[in-house]
Amino acid sequence: MPARDDVPAVTDFPVHWPVTTRWTDNDMFGHLNNAVYYGLFDTAINAWIDTTLGIDPLTAPWLGVVAESGCRYLAELRFPDPLIVGLAVTRLGTSSVTYRLGLWAADGPVAAVGHWVHVYVDRDSRRPVPIPEPIRDLLARAVTG
Repeated sequence: MPARDDVPAVTDFPVHWPVTTRWTDNDMFGHLNNAVYYGLFDTAINAWIDTTLGIDPLTAPWLGVVAESGCRYLAELRFPDPLIVGLAVTRLGTSSVTYRLGLWAADGPVAAVGHWVHVYVDRDSRRPVPIPEPIRDLLARAVTG
């Protein structure tokens, strides 16, 4: 695939999170189904936050809910290739965070570029709340220009 100015390099992502695929993730065309990309993005974001900080998302008084997402597909990926999700924070607001995401095979260039917006809300009222301080501190480490 020829290099394009608008496609990030693997090195443009401060966080690299390994993910695995399953046999059933391939569709009838022999590559990962488009919906799988979203699941891998969601898994990487939440696993990075939850395992780094030891947060239990089932008991926390707040939730990070998806307000927006998107993906641009650049090359095919398939099971059983080991994959990496790259995470970068492009906007860190009071109650929301915007991620730029990349997905690639462990030995290849970025094959998909996504974006993801989480809004933090109170678990009961579902009203926006400030991003919890430990999460904000972690997210700040992944902020890119």
